[in-house]
Amino acid sequence: MSEYIVEMRRITKRFPGIVANDDVSIGIRRGEVYALLGENGAGKSTLMSMLFGMYEPDAGEILIDGEKVVFHSSNDAAARNIGMVHQHFKLVDNYTIAENIVLGIEPMTRKFGIFPCVDIKKANEEIAELSKRYGLEVNPLDRIEDVPVSVRQRVEILKMLYRKAEIMIFDEPTAVLTPQEIDFLLGIIDGLRRDGKTIILITHKMEEIKRIADRCAILRHGRLIDVRNVADTSIQEMANMMVGRQVNMSQAKDEPVFRDEVLKVEHMTVKNEHHFDVVSDVSFSVRGGEIFAIAGVSGNGQTEIADAIAGLIKIAEGRIVLSGREITALPVRERAEAGISYIPEDRQGTGVVMDFTLRDNLALREYYKEPFSGKGILHFEAFEKYADELISKYDIRSAEESKTIMRSMSGGNQQKAIVGREIEEHAKLIIFVQPTRGLDIGAIENIHRHILAERERGAAILLISLELDEIMALADTIGVIYSGQLLKIAPASSLTSHDVGRYMMGVKEA
Repeated sequence: MSEYIVEMRRITKRFPGIVANDDVSIGIRRGEVYALLGENGAGKSTLMSMLFGMYEPDAGEILIDGEKVVFHSSNDAAARNIGMVHQHFKLVDNYTIAENIVLGIEPMTRKFGIFPCVDIKKANEEIAELSKRYGLEVNPLDRIEDVPVSVRQRVEILKMLYRKAEIMIFDEPTAVLTPQEIDFLLGIIDGLRRDGKTIILITHKMEEIKRIADRCAILRHGRLIDVRNVADTSIQEMANMMVGRQVNMSQAKDEPVFRDEVLKVEHMTVKNEHHFDVVSDVSFSVRGGEIFAIAGVSGNGQTEIADAIAGLIKIAEGRIVLSGREITALPVRERAEAGISYIPEDRQGTGVVMDFTLRDNLALREYYKEPFSGKGILHFEAFEKYADELISKYDIRSAEESKTIMRSMSGGNQQKAIVGREIEEHAKLIIFVQPTRGLDIGAIENIHRHILAERERGAAILLISLELDEIMALADTIGVIYSGQLLKIAPASSLTSHDVGRYMMGVKEA
């Protein structure tokens, strides 16, 4: 028997204008957690997409249990017991959990002994039992559109288990999860390893690799840099190899110089579609030169605060004032022109137009102004020049530079495009919601540097993040939200991460 359950030998894959994988060779042992670490666009997902049959390599070969294989589709890979959870889930929103899991391999029965039909009752029972066995409890009757992201991810894992996958690929599995959900998922992965599954983890989060992985392959610009035993490699070493230089793991931050008040929120209440309060009587202000961070567990109303200030949703009560001007009733464009930039949580639904090019997305804030247009005519040469500047400044990577369709770009590079576009407005108020979600350590370092530069310029910055380390590193003032209410507002220097964590769980001051 071969030492490796999976071997990929001298794999090369090209796309127009880019070599995604360049002569990459890896070997993965049965029953290990093998991590692929690299920056956004390093070629990690492309390499695993070939193992899962979504692409075919231009050169090289793939071996499973020592036998050379050629996969023309994901069905070919599934037949060799390979499964994959994609970064952006492949689920049908208006189907139930069970219908999604059995799709394509439905258990059949015969009605009246004659007519073939799907045995959905059997499917529901099997999936309920499977979910309990692996600690992935779901209700098979729930519709995908009605369940949160963490449950959708469980469904993707159950799809692999239902198809009896032995080799399980996880592509950026924690990019959209809260810290508590991440802990749960890593526990599930550890349980799958103990059950004899072989796990391949695509990620750029080195802390997670240290917690769960046995070995780690580092990719940079499509090339394999090294394969390391995780236990013998520090996070700093991983970061340096991944980026190709010494990485500063924490940004130096000058003492704040506060200026006049830019944003004032007074007694704001926001209701959901069922007329329940999701934000309740919230008041705070942000000064120029100040980073005001809102910390909280996902789903406690912080995203609704940001959306309400940006004008995406209406408030039920209260006032929003920008530099002395009330903007409570203004439409989105007027708020933007008054001096608000917004990096939203939902990058694909709100931040970009997925079927536009990168060039057109980068110009969305300015296309109707000079030099981008004049007398009703768009000047595309100005679009191109502006896009090239931002692509270079924010290290946005894509196959065809500014002509790349946004949908074909990695999630991390989509995020870099949004952040770059909004920062370049140099607005009075910049709202960042999860600005570094899905980004690698080098990109996070770059974005943090830009945020601090905008603070130095005198912008008022509202930062909403689920990453407590990010809040503690950047914030001048911290507001902690719980169940739609700000329980605590205090200078960041007066709070420890333990203090913030207590307030995040709803503990009030004595």
